[in-house]
Amino acid sequence: MVMLLILGALLVLLSVYLLSLATVSNRSQQPGVDRALAALEAMGGAPKELTAELNKPFSERIMEPLQKRALSLGRRLTGADSTERITHKIELAGSPAGWSVDRVVSLRVIGAVGGLVAAGFVTLLLDLSLTMRLVVMAMGLVVGYCGPNFYLYQRAYDRQEQISRGLADAIDLMTISVESGLAFDAAVQQVAHNTEGPLADELSRVLREMQIGSSRAVALRAMAERSNLDDLRSFISSLVQADAFGIPIAQVLRVQSSEMRVKRRQHAEEKAMQVPVKMTIPLIFCILPCLFIAVLGPAVINIMDSFGG
Repeated sequence: MVMLLILGALLVLLSVYLLSLATVSNRSQQPGVDRALAALEAMGGAPKELTAELNKPFSERIMEPLQKRALSLGRRLTGADSTERITHKIELAGSPAGWSVDRVVSLRVIGAVGGLVAAGFVTLLLDLSLTMRLVVMAMGLVVGYCGPNFYLYQRAYDRQEQISRGLADAIDLMTISVESGLAFDAAVQQVAHNTEGPLADELSRVLREMQIGSSRAVALRAMAERSNLDDLRSFISSLVQADAFGIPIAQVLRVQSSEMRVKRRQHAEEKAMQVPVKMTIPLIFCILPCLFIAVLGPAVINIMDSFGG
């Protein structure tokens, strides 16, 4: 019993000692916690001038400075007439939202660096020789640099195809509108409102330019310069000449409508004649080998079994 009492007294003393240590440690840590809470409150109540830089989105904090540096380097690499050429490419592509000359120049540099880094990473994964690494990295550099040009070229090509497909129908609608008694400007407005696509956008732009003071010939010539489609340029040239010499617009539209229908039929026939030529390559490399395997395969197997027996 005496030993148990002594052991109990020791445990009580030990518990009191541990409790005192915990209290002291909490008191010593309390100022540190208070300082951390005060710092957090200070950050929360900091002036907007101090937190504005951290609250900016990633595009403003990282991408815009990177694009500005790439733009300064790209201007040194490009020629003096690059602005006009890039502007013409953007106009042919329909002036995509957010695309400007500065953006194209900066994206060239960023794409070149990104293509070089990506090509280097691929060469490391494939474990190529030094010569192949240099070739692949050079290809990545060229592809990255020309990437924005490829995008604008594809956009321009698709846009010209859409204009070509809708030009004949637009001229037919314009002819019907003029022959029904509308003026040429009203007929153009009817086509712009009742159709969709890049041709309708171009006609709407022509009307807006005429409303702000440009003449009809100047607005139509500007539309022709924003396109590299020969049929559209020929049509606009006919309209400008008819307006200059006083030829009735309805007669010119009727002739152009008939000519466009003939050209569209000839274009369709040309595409149909190209089908056999385009089918030759898949026929030789894809269809005929499978056909030979299906027809001659059993005979070859029988011959091999016969000679083998």
